[in-house]
Amino acid sequence: MNQSLAIGKQTELRNRIMFTLGLLAIYRLLIFVSLPGVNINAMRNIMSSSSGSFLGMFNMFSGGALERLSVIALGIMPYISASIIFQLLTVVIPSLERLNKEGDAGRKKVNQYTRYATIGLSIVQGYFIANWLEGNNYQLGASMQVVMNPGLMFKFVTVVTLTTGTAFIMWLGEQITERGIGNGISLIIFAGIVADLPDALIKLFRTVADPGNSFGPLQALLVGIIVVAVVAVIVYFERAQRRIPIQYAKRVVGGKQVGGQSHLPLKVNTSGVIPPIFASSILMFPAQIANFVDTSWMQAVQNILRMDDWRYLTLYVLLIVFFCFFYTAVTFNPVDVADNLRKNGGFVPGIRPGKKTADYIDTVLTRITFWGALYIAAVCVIPTIVVSKMKLPFYFGGTGLLIVVGVALDTVQQIQSYLISDQYDGLIGQNAGASTRVRGRRRSRK
Repeated sequence: MNQSLAIGKQTELRNRIMFTLGLLAIYRLLIFVSLPGVNINAMRNIMSSSSGSFLGMFNMFSGGALERLSVIALGIMPYISASIIFQLLTVVIPSLERLNKEGDAGRKKVNQYTRYATIGLSIVQGYFIANWLEGNNYQLGASMQVVMNPGLMFKFVTVVTLTTGTAFIMWLGEQITERGIGNGISLIIFAGIVADLPDALIKLFRTVADPGNSFGPLQALLVGIIVVAVVAVIVYFERAQRRIPIQYAKRVVGGKQVGGQSHLPLKVNTSGVIPPIFASSILMFPAQIANFVDTSWMQAVQNILRMDDWRYLTLYVLLIVFFCFFYTAVTFNPVDVADNLRKNGGFVPGIRPGKKTADYIDTVLTRITFWGALYIAAVCVIPTIVVSKMKLPFYFGGTGLLIVVGVALDTVQQIQSYLISDQYDGLIGQNAGASTRVRGRRRSRK
């Protein structure tokens, strides 16, 4: 309640929140703008039989846009795939690494390359979607056509529309990050998943109420218990951290003696929700092409990338573990932390400053990242395996829960940081005003 009042009083934070909500509302409205020349009812019939498959997961990440054949059916996944490519290339190609270390100008250049790659990936994926939509005309027969007027013009319009839609979502995410409350891309995925929850609950209740269905109240109760347990595990591990004790040498600053003990907090899950998003994006790209291309070897790829196949789950876990370590290494540099501690007179008790401290921090970070990677892999895979055996009428998995809970916790933390910053600035302003008044009184006495 106190935080709500504080948000209401802080104009900048309130404007940022309203700006974010406004852009997310625009994103959700675009879900209901369909591609020209398509039959939405036919597409919904196709998606109803694909709730537990790759198409169901792709539809979840796009916020239901694929089911409605929206102009933003590709979602934000091409941008995420392009970001992964350039983050990996930054490590491999020295010129990109130097460019990334040049500060804001270099990072803006890398971001520009990422945008170009996003457009290229959107064109490729849009072309395969257009072919796949036309291919469904032959499978469904003349009674229900997905594409009204198939042909070259339909493919061209579909590719251009889907590419434009992805570019617009990419722009929305960047605007939310810069002018909103941050985490624009994650918030867009979060909004898509949360928006489909009411429809998923309605489908669940209808399935439970159907006497001819094997999915009954006991199964629904079990799903509810799994959801609560997974949410509790996510909240616990997202808050968990390893605190390294830091000792500061006592010294005199501004006539006052400063120093004492502190700690360096290292989160168990430093990478947040990035690993499952990146892993899903990498596996969804070949799975999408395999699902849209009707050839023997691509069908073999599609069978491997089925969500209930052990080979898919193994690849998914390996990619999650890899991106946990990779993203942590990109965002946290133990050498820089050790140098900052040394410059500020801080040290880890029993560890020599400099390289020894960096090695110690790196060892601790590696160990907790390993357990954090196992936690993310377990949360993403185990509920998916359990629930897939129950034949739910909609796609549900630990990945979606992890994204929803993780992004919600990050957003709350962002809002709290704005509130703390505002209170700190207010205290500085009051102290500055008080010192000014004191100095004014002293002048008047003279």
